[in-house]
Amino acid sequence: MTDTAPTFHPESEAVLAYAAGGLDEAHAVLVATHLALCPRCRAEVARLEAVGGALTASIEPAPMSAGALAATLARLDEPGAEPEPSAAVAYDDETLHAIPAPLRDYLGGNLSGLPWKWRGPTIRELPLSIGSGTARATLIRVRPGAAIPAHTHAGTEATLVLRGAYQDATGRFGRGDVETASSDLDHRPVATADSECICFSVIDGPLSLTGPIGRLLNPFLKI
Repeated sequence: MTDTAPTFHPESEAVLAYAAGGLDEAHAVLVATHLALCPRCRAEVARLEAVGGALTASIEPAPMSAGALAATLARLDEPGAEPEPSAAVAYDDETLHAIPAPLRDYLGGNLSGLPWKWRGPTIRELPLSIGSGTARATLIRVRPGAAIPAHTHAGTEATLVLRGAYQDATGRFGRGDVETASSDLDHRPVATADSECICFSVIDGPLSLTGPIGRLLNPFLKI
């Protein structure tokens, strides 16, 4: 079955910041992963980069300070730690199809062998170490037909669907779609019944479960 083009995209400000190199690493990985699945946004980023290149070319060059070139060349001779090569991972077909290249190398292994954390009978989470900023990056996998408990956000939550689909009060989000939820949204995403749903989320602040039971679970169930 051929994947359809995404319907929902990152916010225009995020796409512009990505093209300008101004996003933190976690959000940049989310946008880059969306771009791997979205021809429309790839074309928009190419357009923005071309505009930025043209503007840069029109700027008058500024003179270098005295000794700047010599100082730069001298630094090239300074000893530095050589990065250790990372071990290559033989990705299986499931991982290759579900996880586009911009995100794949942050996993460190195939989906079936990753150290997923229990977040309830139908939910698993894999925190990812991406960048050094305050945003929290995570993979969430939800069984077919299951729901993530209703919650709100202290900051923003950008969620990219990688496999399957989910629905909430704002719409249906399938592979490649991005939902950006702000603090004014209280939602309960439900995976569609035909497939497990895997999502990549970047969260700027903690999530709070809502409803009487959710509030009791907040100290114990971290999503």
